[in-house]
Amino acid sequence: MTIPAQFEAKAAEQKWYDYWMKNNYFHSTPDHRTPYTIVIPPPNVTGVLHMGHMLNNTIQDVLIRRARLKGFNACWVPGTDHASIATEAKVVAKLKAEGINKNDLSREEFLKHAWEWTDKYGGTILEQLKQLGCSCDWDRTKFTMDPDMSASVIRSFVDLYNKGLIYRGYRMVNWDPEAKTTLSDEEVVYEERQGKLYHLKYQIEGSQEFVTIATTRPETILGDTAICIHPEDERYFHLKGKNAIVPICNRVIPIIFDEYVDMEFGTGCLKVTPAHDVNDKTLGEKHNLEIIDIFNEDATLNSFGLHYEGKDRFVVREEISKELETIGALAKVENHVNNVGTSERTKAVIEPRLSDQWFLKMEDLVKPAIKAVLETEEVKLYPSRFNNTYRHWLENIRDWNISRQLWWGQQIPAYFYGDGKEDFVVAETPEAALELAKQKTGNTSLLASDLKQDADALDTWFSSWLWPMAVFGGIMDPENEDFKYYYPTNDLVTGPDILFFWVARMIIAGYEYAGEKPFNNVYLTGLVRDKQGRKMSKSLGNSPEPLGLIEKFGADGVRCGLLLSASAGNDILFDEELCNQGKGFANKIWNAFRLIRGWEVADIAQPESSKVAIEWYEAKLQRTLAEIEDNFEKYRISDALMATYKLVWDDFCSWFLEMIKPGYQQPIDRATFNKAIEMLETNLKLLHPFMPFLTEEIWQHIAERTPEQALIVAEWPKMTVANDKLIADFDFAAEVISGIRTIRKDKNIPFKDTIELKVVNNEKASAFFDSVITKLGNISALEYVSEKVDGALSYRVKSNEYFIPITGNIDIDAEIAKLTEELNYNIGFLKSVQAKLSNEKFVAGAPEKVIEMERKKEADALAKIATIEQSLMSLK
Repeated sequence: MTIPAQFEAKAAEQKWYDYWMKNNYFHSTPDHRTPYTIVIPPPNVTGVLHMGHMLNNTIQDVLIRRARLKGFNACWVPGTDHASIATEAKVVAKLKAEGINKNDLSREEFLKHAWEWTDKYGGTILEQLKQLGCSCDWDRTKFTMDPDMSASVIRSFVDLYNKGLIYRGYRMVNWDPEAKTTLSDEEVVYEERQGKLYHLKYQIEGSQEFVTIATTRPETILGDTAICIHPEDERYFHLKGKNAIVPICNRVIPIIFDEYVDMEFGTGCLKVTPAHDVNDKTLGEKHNLEIIDIFNEDATLNSFGLHYEGKDRFVVREEISKELETIGALAKVENHVNNVGTSERTKAVIEPRLSDQWFLKMEDLVKPAIKAVLETEEVKLYPSRFNNTYRHWLENIRDWNISRQLWWGQQIPAYFYGDGKEDFVVAETPEAALELAKQKTGNTSLLASDLKQDADALDTWFSSWLWPMAVFGGIMDPENEDFKYYYPTNDLVTGPDILFFWVARMIIAGYEYAGEKPFNNVYLTGLVRDKQGRKMSKSLGNSPEPLGLIEKFGADGVRCGLLLSASAGNDILFDEELCNQGKGFANKIWNAFRLIRGWEVADIAQPESSKVAIEWYEAKLQRTLAEIEDNFEKYRISDALMATYKLVWDDFCSWFLEMIKPGYQQPIDRATFNKAIEMLETNLKLLHPFMPFLTEEIWQHIAERTPEQALIVAEWPKMTVANDKLIADFDFAAEVISGIRTIRKDKNIPFKDTIELKVVNNEKASAFFDSVITKLGNISALEYVSEKVDGALSYRVKSNEYFIPITGNIDIDAEIAKLTEELNYNIGFLKSVQAKLSNEKFVAGAPEKVIEMERKKEADALAKIATIEQSLMSLK
């Protein structure tokens, strides 16, 4: 098989992915092996690959490929999420562009358009993941709106309702006026924004007196139904039993007294708008206040908005403040920083709104999930600092608003048979609902047409919290073989931004439905930022196109580049140079392979230096393997890659291959060559999870392989005890070799010229690597002596002294002059350092680290002076 001069990434990626797919390596079915299972965090069905996906899915692929090599039955379930709000918004925008108003369509007609959109764009991101090399079990691909997945969601709702955990209530909710739906508390993102504080004057009925009240939202005065004052506030005792007049609308409202008001805040007076503030609603219920909702669902004003009807709330804010000023009801306006709630999906400013919604009681449901992470550690978060975030959210959780005013999603299985708020039944099917309605009403003549299903859909997260169970059929058939074999899963890889939305809720659902955790470990990645630390976004233009990066650097280069700086939970400062570094690493490995395969092999005796090199590299490999295993166990994926990187680049390419390389136009012995190939194959196994395409390409070039012998299903290297002394001895020998190379370079002694090396072995260093020192230093004779050698160049490694006798190529006088100049410089430098250290004021005032640095400078200078003086003595 011809070996190309360069690694051709694009051709290799297509070839080997097709080969893996053809041979069904990614597919898993239950068998005698131990399962290793990952479920993908399902991306939005209409989404495309971005840098966060690249990082997240690369890590998952590393874990799954390593598990496959370690002999586990590896199963990585892919899939997509229907993303109610985001997808419906895209479909609505598409229809609008075509001149179609969603409100003019029936639910069935709209869903037809939504499914067409999903069928057209839904598979894009999964196809892109294949280009990254993701080895998902594509036969198991799931979509949260698949019939069986939807059935699981509906069964879950009915079950929780029958347990008394789901209820319908008229509550103040977070309303997204752009998506025209309610949101859960977790979907509201709070941002500090510069706003204004308006001081408004309310006239006391029947007098010329006014009270002033500050508000950030002057448009809401049109919904005011009271003014509230603290009962102990003496300034306003005289207003008890009186009314006030709301400016503009001139509505007469009562002045009420309640301890809720903070006397010290502002003027001590509070305007009460029960329809538009959760705390005002509580006051309204307590004091039987009228509730006036002034907004339409898109946050324009309704008929209660008087002459502002139909205008957007923010437009009205500007206009009403001018009108208030005109009529003398605006005392002053101040700049004010406000904490504004925005929609996590649409970015619209949230509007508090009263409506009938479905809620899930969370107080008892969360208890097993708190225990699992924070007490028993059945589920471990990496890094563990996220435990505190997890604790805060679960211990302060409120009931979950699970209904959405959308059509794209699982329709709530509640069926109304009358106009009353309690005139409904909950069932998995319309047929079952009809039977329940007959039982509940005693009316056996009820027809299916008499029932009307709730129009709302369920929150997308209410679907995806079942993901690890539902993908294996665990909700509909908990006794099925797949669910019993693959659940609980092993590792979950996701971002900390959905720790609440998804991770915690999956843990809650796991204990509620399966009685156990959904996964063992949660690896929380950081955010991918640009090299300036900015979050990547289209508007900033700082987010590279992932497929473009793959085209430029190869999938292996991109994977490697991303992971080299991706420590758990820490944000990644992404720079394309990282991918270039990954590409360079791929080329280094490819060239190392070509070097080995380029050697002529002969049946000749094995040199001692090669025997020593092999023994050392086996020890080094075992120590690195232990380091890699430890890093994986601690979910330090970046560190695992770095350990592998150093092993291959430094130890294998830079040292081992040099140690065994045959002389120019000389053959290599067969024993060493076979060992070199064996070592290369072991390296490829360690590299494969990170760089699957390159490693499979080299693996298949090394020898003809059957499908059963492909690298993707090879056996992970077995770990034995590393010979630490051998490794330490080599590290010493490496310094000796570096010293020889430095002298050759400094004194312009060509490598082709042999030199002698004499050693005063004060360290009692091992002679095991002498054959390697001799080869890599091109030493004609290596001799141990008892005292220094005159007329020789010298250097030290620790207390050992090394002497290279002078040859005729060196100008002794010039060398003495050069060393004398270097000695004088170092003596001067030493004096300046010692002057600092003898200055009591400096020592007393400088930080300990600075003092330590100066002392190290002193020690280094003393050692260097001693070495130069020794070299001078040898030359004189």
